[in-house]
Amino acid sequence: MATYAIGDIQGCYSAFRHLLDLCTFNPTDDRLWLVGDLVNRGTESLQTLRFVSGLGEAATVVLGNHDLFLLMLSAGLNSRNASDNLDDILNAPDCDELLHWLIHRPLLHLEGQYVLVHAGLLPQWTVPKAQALAEEVQTTLTGKDSKKFLLRLMGSRPDYWKNSLRGWDRLRVIVNAFTRLRFCTSNGRMVMRAKGPPDTAPEGTYPWFALPNRANRTHTIICGHWSALGFYREEGLIALDSGYVWGGTLTALRIEDGEVFDFKGGDGRR
Repeated sequence: MATYAIGDIQGCYSAFRHLLDLCTFNPTDDRLWLVGDLVNRGTESLQTLRFVSGLGEAATVVLGNHDLFLLMLSAGLNSRNASDNLDDILNAPDCDELLHWLIHRPLLHLEGQYVLVHAGLLPQWTVPKAQALAEEVQTTLTGKDSKKFLLRLMGSRPDYWKNSLRGWDRLRVIVNAFTRLRFCTSNGRMVMRAKGPPDTAPEGTYPWFALPNRANRTHTIICGHWSALGFYREEGLIALDSGYVWGGTLTALRIEDGEVFDFKGGDGRR
C-alpha cells in the first residue's frame, strides 16, 4: 500500500488522472491525501469532484479556499470573479449530493506525524490546538447554522488569532488561517493580499512556516495553496502546489519513501 499526497487540482481532472497513472495508483490498495482546492479555475471541476468523492475511504481530502467558495455560492453568496469556473457543479443533477460530501470534509487531517491542511497553521497553534479549532469549524459547517456561517465567511478581518474571539469572527479567522495563510508576522497576524514567492514578504512578515518559534514544528505539515512557492520540501514541511492550472505541474509525493511525481500537460487548464 502507498499513500500519495497531491497538490491543488483546481478542476484539472485530466491532468489529475494522468498523474495517478504515473503513480500507478490503485484505489483498492493505495490512498490519496489531497490538500484541497479540488475545484475552480480549471475546466473540469465537476469531473474532479465526482471522481474524488467516488473513491470513498481511498481519498482523504481537506477543504481549500476554492472548495469553501463553492459552498458559499451554493448558500447564496452572489459575489463572483471572472475567473470562477463552478457553474458545471452548481447546475449538475447531482449537485446536492456532491456538496453534501464536500461540506463534510475537514480542515485538518492528522495521521501519525503528518498534518494535512490546505494553506498552513498559525505559529502559535500547537497541533492539538489546531485540530480542536478545525473540529470547531466542522461542527458549525455541518450544523443548523451552516448557511449563516457560509454567508459570513467572506473577508480578511480579523487578521489575528485570540482565544477570546467569539462568533463569526472567531470562525472566520480559523478558516482563513487553514485555507488562505501565506505570510504572517512573528505573533501570527496574517497578511492576505500578499501572494508572491517567499522573498517578496511584506516588511515585518515571514512565510508562515519559516518562524523558528512555530509551535507546530512537532509534526510534518503537508499543504498546498501557494503556487508561487511551488513544490518545496524541508524538515517538517511538504508544500505541493506547483501551479498546474497556471502553467506549472501537478505534483504528488509518495509518503512512504518521499518519491516525487510530476505531470505537465495541457488538458483542463485555464
